[in-house]
Amino acid sequence: MRTAIEQLGRGYVAAGAERLLVIPGPVDAVRTTALGDVVQVRAPRVGGGYRLIVEPWRVTEALERFGPTSVEWSDKLTLLPVAWWARRNGVRSVLLSHERMGDMFAMRTGLDTTSKVSIGVLNRVLVRSFDTVVVTSAYAEGEFRAVADAAGCPIERVPLGVDLDTFVPSSFRLPGDGVLRLAHAGRLSREKSPHLAVATAVELHRRGIPLRLDVYGEGPHRDELEALAGEAPVHFHGYVDGRAALRDRLAAADVSLSVCPGETFGLAVLEALACGTPVVTADRGGARELVDAWCGAWGAPEPAALADAVLRLLARPEAERRTAARRRAEQFGWDRTVARMLALHAGDRVGALTA
Repeated sequence: MRTAIEQLGRGYVAAGAERLLVIPGPVDAVRTTALGDVVQVRAPRVGGGYRLIVEPWRVTEALERFGPTSVEWSDKLTLLPVAWWARRNGVRSVLLSHERMGDMFAMRTGLDTTSKVSIGVLNRVLVRSFDTVVVTSAYAEGEFRAVADAAGCPIERVPLGVDLDTFVPSSFRLPGDGVLRLAHAGRLSREKSPHLAVATAVELHRRGIPLRLDVYGEGPHRDELEALAGEAPVHFHGYVDGRAALRDRLAAADVSLSVCPGETFGLAVLEALACGTPVVTADRGGARELVDAWCGAWGAPEPAALADAVLRLLARPEAERRTAARRRAEQFGWDRTVARMLALHAGDRVGALTA
């Protein structure tokens, strides 16, 4: 979400909006940036490196000083009192839902059915608390549609975008040595399914395919992933500092593995596609909606099926699949996303934006 928040903020400010960003952090702080003031509210860590604002009235205090006409949320758990404050004060409220709570909880904890009742109750409260709920894919919409219709809350589908100027194909190619170069970029935490990407590479290695998987990102489960990789040629690089550096690495790969079946959108998918690198993903989830039959392939979220998808993709001519990847990404410029979000903040209905 950090990338999405930054890109949306740039678009809002460029359109003439005055913007305030409220974020959690280790201590209280306020700073002024080119994209507006940033208010950091002290918040405890809740696991996996995440911080959660547990004193919503402190967010309300910041908003009262700012005097917004519209507020956009990406937190579903602790900031509901702020949504109620907005309604009492005639401030428009837009929930940007960036995760499907049931699937995220199940993947993070390994528990499935036990969370469904409580999450269902939360979603019913959410659609009664916000003026509009924004989702980024049909998959994400499925969590809210029934309860939103019952509550009369508009659901708007607005896909996110990709920085098409930074993430571009590269003319540089490593010498042909017959090695399949795979890449995976993302947070190394269970709800992002990096284990599935590593297991797919291990399966291909077991089949005798010469390969190298480069993993970019950090997270709490790196040790597990290194153990899972075993003797397979999987290389962990940690956090890559800077989008240009990540672009160069993605563009050098033959295939990007973005295989999380619970992803509600998939910015990593679009970044790889924009670099001209085709993507293999799971056959369900928001990421699957970004990958078509020309720019990638998909399979059931298990290593053998995803390994088969990689091999199907490689059977197509390289120039054809790289051209198709870039062409697909070009349908998701941030300007379209920003325009739709600005319309929603103004109180307009925009309908589903699809590409």
